[in-house]
Amino acid sequence: CAKNANLHLAAIKLKKIKRKEYVPQSLLQLKNDLGLIAPPRRIEAFDNSNIQGSHPVAGMVCFIDGKPRKSEYRKFKIKTVSGIDDFESMREIIYRRYKRILDEKKQLPDLILIDGGKGQLSAAKSSLDKLGLGYIAIIGLAKRLEEVFKPNISEPQNISKTSPGLHILRQIRDEVHRFAITFHRSLRDKKMTLSIFNNIPGMGKKRIKKLWEQFESLEDIRSSPSDQISLKCGFSKELSEQIKKRSHNL
Repeated sequence: CAKNANLHLAAIKLKKIKRKEYVPQSLLQLKNDLGLIAPPRRIEAFDNSNIQGSHPVAGMVCFIDGKPRKSEYRKFKIKTVSGIDDFESMREIIYRRYKRILDEKKQLPDLILIDGGKGQLSAAKSSLDKLGLGYIAIIGLAKRLEEVFKPNISEPQNISKTSPGLHILRQIRDEVHRFAITFHRSLRDKKMTLSIFNNIPGMGKKRIKKLWEQFESLEDIRSSPSDQISLKCGFSKELSEQIKKRSHNL
């Protein structure tokens, strides 16, 4: 019985080791496409969002072994840049992200993906260099022609449009774009509706804050029954009905 148990335990350990060492084919191909030393098992991607220049924000997503790790996604409000400036916004968020990673001694990525062309890539690379992280592989994926750029190389990389490596880059780029846009819209909705909800009798700052803690967006409020608003926020039925009514008038 003990011998069988030990054999079973050894088999379980072997499976765990194999799973840990498994690298998806798309990442192996991406390694070759980009001329990397090792497959990029941890990829972090960034995108800015500032529709019409208002409420500039950025988003970061993390993919590990080709799969999204949503617990590692991060949101950024642009703090040091005024107006529309994608280059300086990218410079800021890359510096803030990896300065914090260094301070907290957390894991660095194998590859950084910038949603943008040579300008955004150059700005991001300058922040890495400033932090002494210039050795981390970083690329830009331009939106218009989906061309892949590497630092200090004017021409795009010669990667087949059917490459699994390019496919995973597109997937990550689309995800970070979605994430940044969703964050921007949520922030914009909150700014737009702050004064509207504030004019409802009984809705002070604390209750407005409670409302946005429980609901992600204005659309989320619109689609929720008033009794659900009451349940989630602890508001009276009458107040929840007023909130629901106002949300549809915006």
